[in-house]
Amino acid sequence: MSLSLKALNHPVDKIQTATAAILFIGMAGTVGTALAFEHWGGFMPCKLCLEQRTPYYIGIPLMAAALLFAKAKWSPVLTRVLLLIGALLMSYGLMLAIYHTGVELKYWPGPADCSTASMSITTEAGSLLGNINKIRPPACDEAAGHFLGLSFPGWNILASVLFAAVGFYGAFSTRKA
Repeated sequence: MSLSLKALNHPVDKIQTATAAILFIGMAGTVGTALAFEHWGGFMPCKLCLEQRTPYYIGIPLMAAALLFAKAKWSPVLTRVLLLIGALLMSYGLMLAIYHTGVELKYWPGPADCSTASMSITTEAGSLLGNINKIRPPACDEAAGHFLGLSFPGWNILASVLFAAVGFYGAFSTRKA
């Protein structure tokens, strides 16, 4: 793999198509899993958890466009630039996940306002005051849960590293598939 800007002008082939598909499906699956844990599993996300979703929300439509461009063999430069943007988004997501993991492990303090998470809202006026005292948004320095020994930001570290590596490879690969 040559890490040069000349690689961006190489024709799109199966590697870029596969990269776009992997990133699109992987990003959608990752954020979909986070949403499932939230809505079906009852794990309320903290502020940093919600911020970690932003690269996915931006990246999913971009990777859909990259996949469309790659399949249609349109503009190899634009396809590769979209893959590069996806890799950079996942690199940013990696930094957010590392930061959040460090906050959970008490390596450094989290944001002072890390209590503004989405809360469930009651529809019954009579129980409104009672719910105000019961519902507490999660703090960023406490893991909402663990799955196979890792907290959710820990899993995001693994996903972000994988997707960033795949994106950089696809953006700069000149190898024929």
